[in-house]
Amino acid sequence: MKYHKIVLAGGNGYLGTVLAEHFKTLADEIIILSRHPKDGDGNVKTLVWDGKTKGEWAGELENADLLVNLCGKNVNCRYTPKNKQEILDSRINPINLLNEVVTKLENPPKLWINSASATIYRHAEDMPQTEDAGEIGKGFSVNICTAWENAFFNTKTPLTRKVALRIGIVFGKTDAVFPRLLNLVKLGFGGKQGDGQQMVSWIHEKDIAGITEWLLEHPEIEGAVNATAPNPERNANQMRLIREAYGAKFGLPAPAWLLSIGSLVIGTETELILKSRWVLPKRLLEAGYVFQYPDMKGAVKECLNE
Repeated sequence: MKYHKIVLAGGNGYLGTVLAEHFKTLADEIIILSRHPKDGDGNVKTLVWDGKTKGEWAGELENADLLVNLCGKNVNCRYTPKNKQEILDSRINPINLLNEVVTKLENPPKLWINSASATIYRHAEDMPQTEDAGEIGKGFSVNICTAWENAFFNTKTPLTRKVALRIGIVFGKTDAVFPRLLNLVKLGFGGKQGDGQQMVSWIHEKDIAGITEWLLEHPEIEGAVNATAPNPERNANQMRLIREAYGAKFGLPAPAWLLSIGSLVIGTETELILKSRWVLPKRLLEAGYVFQYPDMKGAVKECLNE
């Protein structure tokens, strides 16, 4: 095997499943830290934790090649005071706990990748945002992203390299954003959303897995890394590409006022659709990472393949 041990905190969700599947044939052992017990599956073992208190699971971080922290309440909800607090706590508490554990281990993980978000940058329709030249935005979502990264980096871990992966909108067959966009197309509502000019910085799930493994092999890289495909699209073109791939001849647009009503009905926020995220993976490209899906057309086609 290429690796000894991979630990996925909060690894029972969508991205955790993607990563576990990717590393299954590459690692001797994959440990998933989850709030819910689950039967073992070959070399994949689930341990129960609550993300707040130390337990027997802490010893499993010894001699790990990689720790990936994926914890965090889904932001696809209304931003009520209760939900806002849960979104923050579900990100900060596990990081604080893992920092406490990692700093006390004799042989801590060589690399710790923390999931972060490309939404940390400002609404940008004028110029792309990169790690060195991007501008941090304002508002609730950005404040969460900033607190998230600060909690991660503020504790020094001399024996563990840290990377905050600023992930764009994830495209995959089974979960995340793509199946929901495809459903809109199937129902005839696959037109532009708002004015359609907002940029969509996206990434295919296989590139999330690919980048994760690639970072293991590139010890010179640490800090914030943008995990977005190199070719973002405007919202109107994104929806056109999905319509064409599916074979839909038309798609009704959703103006901003209608999105506001719809978001109330389904319990989400229009910001998730209307914010322009124009984020480029400068550090990855400069260091030589080759994207499996650099263009949205190819990614959409793969997501539609049965």
